[in-house]
Amino acid sequence: MPTDPYEALGLTKAATADEIKKAYRKLVRTSHPDLHPDDPQAESRFKAISSAYDLLKDPETRARFDAGEIDASGAERPQRQYYRDFTDAPRNAYQQRQGFGPDVDPADIFAEILRNRGRQGGGYTDQGFTAAGPDARYTLEVPFLDAARGAETRITLPDGHSLAVKIPRGTEDGQTLRLRGKGGPGFGGGPAGDALITVMVRPHPVFRREGDDILMTLPITIDEALLGGKVTTPTIDGPVGLTIPPGASSGQILRLRGRGIERPRQKTKGDQRVELQIVVQGPPDSDLRDFLTSWRKKQTFDPRADLMKSAGT
Repeated sequence: MPTDPYEALGLTKAATADEIKKAYRKLVRTSHPDLHPDDPQAESRFKAISSAYDLLKDPETRARFDAGEIDASGAERPQRQYYRDFTDAPRNAYQQRQGFGPDVDPADIFAEILRNRGRQGGGYTDQGFTAAGPDARYTLEVPFLDAARGAETRITLPDGHSLAVKIPRGTEDGQTLRLRGKGGPGFGGGPAGDALITVMVRPHPVFRREGDDILMTLPITIDEALLGGKVTTPTIDGPVGLTIPPGASSGQILRLRGRGIERPRQKTKGDQRVELQIVVQGPPDSDLRDFLTSWRKKQTFDPRADLMKSAGT
């Protein structure tokens, strides 16, 4: 698998934050082992794209990786040192920079290696080796409205136990939730790993999401389009009144401020955009047909005039 996080997501360094997020969401659906149990390579692909996304989604860690300060795993890169750095230094200066003198005891070198290993999540104590437990990865499909409004649910683990999961309000499709200490047990008394839960948001028959805005199509009648009026429209938080302006057209979009996705931590809330769609219920009755026939003879408006002119035909 690619070790470069950009390559793992199929992107270049010029990718925007939104492009990184979209690439990750797409790859999650094609690589998650729970969604592709018959694919032996799915788990390794999923781990690679998850690691890449964890590094690139944070602007600070992404900038440090681009600058060469950390590697693809997020570990610090050793500062480069060249022979010329030591040409004017006393004999054995290089060894002293590493923390060892000319009469170093091999046991000290071994102890230093173990200390470095301990900084990376494992180490040795007087009782033996200690290390944090492994992270456990799961996938969870949730209804659209649960992700939009927030909810609590449970996920069943492979061993039959269940785990309580809180879905934060505004959770996005492909977002990974981290439950601290709910992963594999630690070694030698070390802390337990984390549970990483990738959320798949189930599509909704009415609502769609674009950023923090909610989109939907609202059917209206001919008279509501011509005369205007107040109608009821659904939102993710319940039905509300919507005013249709007189002379409305199919495809016209009305905006309900603050009726979209709420971000409590950011103290922001998106809007709901309502696209109007004029719907005719079967053939018109005789009275309406006679009226429209008479009305048509008096009209000169051609809604296709500009279209034909732009088409050059």
